[in-house]
Amino acid sequence: MLFIETRGNDGSRPSSVTFSEAILSPLCSFGGLYVPESLPRLGEPFLQAHLDSDYKTLARAVLTAFELDIDQAVIDRALDLYDGFDDPSHPVPVVRVRDDLFVAELYRGPTRAFKDMALQPFGVVLSSLAKARDERYLILAATSGDTGPATLETFKDRPNVKVACLYPDGGTSDVQRLQMVTADAPNLKVIGIHGDFDDAQSALKTLLSSDSFQARLRERHTHLSAANSVNFGRIIFQQIYHIHSYLELVRQGAIGLGDRVYLNVPSGNFGNALGGYYAMKMGLPVEKILISSNSNNVLTELIRIGRYDISGRKVIATRSPAMDILKSSNVERVLYDLFGARRTRELMAALDERRHYQLTGEELASLQAVFAADYADDAEIDACIRETFRDHGYLMDPHTAICFKTHASCRDKSLPDIVYSTAEWTKFSPTIAHALTGEVDSHDIDALKSISATADTPIPPMIGALFDRPVAQDAVIDKEDIEQVVLAFI
Repeated sequence: MLFIETRGNDGSRPSSVTFSEAILSPLCSFGGLYVPESLPRLGEPFLQAHLDSDYKTLARAVLTAFELDIDQAVIDRALDLYDGFDDPSHPVPVVRVRDDLFVAELYRGPTRAFKDMALQPFGVVLSSLAKARDERYLILAATSGDTGPATLETFKDRPNVKVACLYPDGGTSDVQRLQMVTADAPNLKVIGIHGDFDDAQSALKTLLSSDSFQARLRERHTHLSAANSVNFGRIIFQQIYHIHSYLELVRQGAIGLGDRVYLNVPSGNFGNALGGYYAMKMGLPVEKILISSNSNNVLTELIRIGRYDISGRKVIATRSPAMDILKSSNVERVLYDLFGARRTRELMAALDERRHYQLTGEELASLQAVFAADYADDAEIDACIRETFRDHGYLMDPHTAICFKTHASCRDKSLPDIVYSTAEWTKFSPTIAHALTGEVDSHDIDALKSISATADTPIPPMIGALFDRPVAQDAVIDKEDIEQVVLAFI
């Protein structure tokens, strides 16, 4: 399978590239992104064939359908990392919370967030490519809290790869920050920046597209790639759990094969939702994809009125910080799929230059045929966490809680809804403790202990151990100094 560019080709690059080329050098002409030239068809016969497949067998079949230029032995090693999840035979449990609401728990990996689902295997694939080519790579990552720890975990001590991870200082939970700043492998660099996630992501994209920066890397015999979901190496693994979750509902007797469902995704950078969109395009029986946002509700406005407008707006700090984002990169891939490269380039240029764009009525109708959206503020999130635990005994993080509001407000048919839980409660314990008991300004370790006692649930050892580990990475800098610090690290 070949990959092409969302904003068209500028004539200075190949018109199409292989998967390995797309993940090693993820940004392309006019600042666009790579997308598959076509998608494989995985209809009902495929679903029937994998009704009894375990997760790794299903994943292997989906990846095979994409005809990737990656050795099967590498793919097998990559998928074997799911054996390190809580239950190797079942890395993504799907739990019924209500009769028509199921939660796919994507956080059962080493860093307790859904990013492990893609980044654990992605790290093996990219580092294997680098080693096979006898090349050295710098992997850039910008994080709102979960991509960073998962990237550092998957690439630590891997040959031929160094990682520079950017995070907004004060913009993550304490647990997320500790997962990053205690990382001590010599090939890892963690950099806090004065700013928000959009500043970190903008800095990453600037470096990826900077000819002078890449020239200075070449002087150091180093190539440049990225671990954010701008890299399709992330997205390809994020399609699999949508298919798995659907098959889990069939196995549980909640639906029959071929019945339609809603996919309900807490959305920040839109990669998780994009994985569901591609699964739907490949044949998964999906009624609609529900986009759940916090008070940074640009995605809600886009899907409701067709306007993406960040002019005069700043990121609002909320209790669901992984979604404190205004520029959601993967929306661009949906725009390309619906409207083509020329229109995508127009829209993204308008967003870059005027900080807003407006879809036509016909374009909005196309978007709304696939997506519906709502958002919740902090008070609504607190109430949902508290009421769901009280009424159903189910403990969840603040991002998952937003999906429960969208479940009530966005479905126009009484079909089952699969909510994608993107993080464990341990990642945001002060918020959960406040919702459950009214505690205010508690430290993470105190909140963890309080919730553990209230809910009679253990603190996972990889979280509890963080508070005894020494800080190994204490850099916090202005965003203008990022290039200098990264080059010094290389």
